This record gives sequence, structure tokens and C-alpha cells, in this order.
Amino acid sequence: MLAIGIDPGTAITGYGLVHQTPSGDLRCVDWGVIVTPVKMPLGERLVHIHASLVTLLETHRPQAAAVESLFFQRNVRTAMSVGQARGVVLLALQQAGLAVADYTPNQVKQAVSGYGAADKQQMQSMVKTLLSLSELPKPDDAADALAIAICHLNTRRSMTALERAQ
Repeated sequence: MLAIGIDPGTAITGYGLVHQTPSGDLRCVDWGVIVTPVKMPLGERLVHIHASLVTLLETHRPQAAAVESLFFQRNVRTAMSVGQARGVVLLALQQAGLAVADYTPNQVKQAVSGYGAADKQQMQSMVKTLLSLSELPKPDDAADALAIAICHLNTRRSMTALERAQ
């Protein structure tokens, strides 16, 4: 199973593709970020995010997708902007025929590190370890996206095992 994890943002959208073997081993396929220029109008930024994600989906053809839930912070303007980026991400994933799973930041941290309040460094170290990477995945947005993909694959595997047991 190949899963794509997405950490949506208007300026930077992180993505990570992780393959899980039938035995449960995880392997990193690709990671990176989609960056939009700060001075680009919002509509053009959203088009760029969508087009870039469509290209990624066509290139890798994942079977599963997971996106970080919108985490409302104090800055309403930032939350609205991230929500708009998240919307075009969801659109691209749906157009590709993918069911999309949604995970909160705490769910991702818990699934990857075993600790729902893990910091960025702990998460990057765990992603590096779980995917047997030679270096910490950078930037943070890409590392977060890899963690989201890992969270989804492990959650899906656990749910499948639970269903079989019942």
C-alpha cells in the first residue's frame, strides 16, 4: 500500500509518500514541499498547489491519502488561509479517486512517537527511524507529511487486524 500524507498550507504544503509492505515494513518513496510565492495572489497560489498535487498523484498513484485536520490557532486569518489550501488538497485527492483520512496533530504524534505532545525534533527523529532514512526529513512540513502517511498506514493496519479478529 502506498499512502500520501499532506500537511496543507498556503505558503508551504508538505507531502510525503510512504509504502507499507504486507509484513508492515515502511519505506519512504518521496517527500517534499509545494511552495508558493508570498506575493502571489491567493487564487493563483491555490491553483499552483492543486496543479502540483495533481502532478504528484499522477506520478506516484497512491492507493491511500491522509491529510492533517485544520488546527485552529489564535490567528483566524491564518486558519482561513490554511483551510482554503486544505480545500484544494481535498479536491485534488477526491478527483484522483482517493478516500481521504483526517488526523489531528495529536493523533499523528501519538501514532508515530507514542506521545501526543511530542515536539518537532522528536517527530523528525521517529520518522527518520521508522523509515530508515539516513538524515532527518526536512523541511518540517515534509516531515509532518511523512508522519501523517505513517499514522494512516499504521492506523489502517491496526483497524484491519481488529476487524479480522472480530
